[in-house]
Amino acid sequence: MSALLRQIPENIPQDIRKIRIENSHLTELPRGAFENVSALEYLWLNFNNITVMHIKSLEYLPALKELRLQGNKLSSVPWTAFQDTPSLRILDLKHNRLDVLPEHALRYLPNLTYLDLSSNQLTIISRDVFYNWPVYQRSQRMEGPLEDVSNAVLALHDNPWICDCRLRGFVQFIKSVGPPIILMNSYLTCSGPKFRTGKFFHEVELNSCMKPLTSALDTNLTVPAGLNITLTCFVQASPSPAVWWTYALKLLRAFNVSTEPISEDTVRSELLIPAARPADTGNYTCTAANFLGNTSVAINLRVVAPWASTTAQGWAPAAPAEPGAHVEVRIAKQTVYGITLEWFAAAAAAAEPGEIWYTLLLGRYDAAQKDTIYIGPGVNTYSVTDLLPATKYEVCVAVRNQAPRKGQCVVFVTGSDVSQMEQREKLIHIVVIVC
Repeated sequence: MSALLRQIPENIPQDIRKIRIENSHLTELPRGAFENVSALEYLWLNFNNITVMHIKSLEYLPALKELRLQGNKLSSVPWTAFQDTPSLRILDLKHNRLDVLPEHALRYLPNLTYLDLSSNQLTIISRDVFYNWPVYQRSQRMEGPLEDVSNAVLALHDNPWICDCRLRGFVQFIKSVGPPIILMNSYLTCSGPKFRTGKFFHEVELNSCMKPLTSALDTNLTVPAGLNITLTCFVQASPSPAVWWTYALKLLRAFNVSTEPISEDTVRSELLIPAARPADTGNYTCTAANFLGNTSVAINLRVVAPWASTTAQGWAPAAPAEPGAHVEVRIAKQTVYGITLEWFAAAAAAAEPGEIWYTLLLGRYDAAQKDTIYIGPGVNTYSVTDLLPATKYEVCVAVRNQAPRKGQCVVFVTGSDVSQMEQREKLIHIVVIVC
């Protein structure tokens, strides 16, 4: 007791039947730690710092009846290790950090009369863990008087159980369990989700799990520029899903997204687009996922500028009207490596604005031939992000199959490479300091 041991002592007498090392500094149970004490029946290692238990740490202990590991730091247990202890009757693992029990966990504990898993970090557990337990299987097919069958005490309280559909089978097991299996504390309580916190298992009815089903009230929106736009999608799922929004395959910033439950199995997710611009036009996808899969719904947003009879402020004036259509074009946004263009077909001879195709010519100012991009009807923005810094470019927008006219081209120079400038500036500072 409190001996500050850091490992299991060597040269323990072979006929030792009980070992008790508590409040010490043991950190692991290594392989073969007890290979010379095969007569051992009681092993108490409570209140140490054990974090690792080797899969063969209990080898050579066929007579072991009692293993107590209370108050250690085990986050997992190699359950197949108990193949080496067929006589084990008491297993105490309370006050550890176990957060999962695999379905085969109790398969190698056929003779247990006491199992304590209380005060761990268990949140979700399958009922099959206990259906596969030989003790439970014997109780289901027992014949003869009940008093002839040994009771098995099971402690599962004080774990942060999440009472959603994943725990449905386990809750049903707890409600139905009876002698010879006895719960030390039958009042197991839910720690989540929020609306079930503090409720007892016998008070809740859990639904089956369900893959997310996404929907939106309106999947096609046309709005004027300048307004704050909120896109909304609804997700029905169990357990509660993770929800995110994407635009042009890019994940949108989380602080513009809010997701909240509106019923037990339904959540509402909203995406805010402040002061919408024509450049925000496009498909916004709301995706939801849980462990059963994922689904998504797309909302098509079209932001139209409230064009006045006169040229809008900030647009390059077009040349005097000529036969056919002409285009007003401007740079809406510019970065070191790219620009965003906006344009407006101010007049059209033979087509409605929503039916006009555009041709975009982009390249270095001195290049003889420029890249050609064809833009479909209804689109009046285009972004490019892979330009060279500190380079002079020219971009023209024309109605398809027409040559660019005067006023339909813009010449611009991309910004300097900020990172290189910063590195150079830091280098200059270092040189000055050294000098």
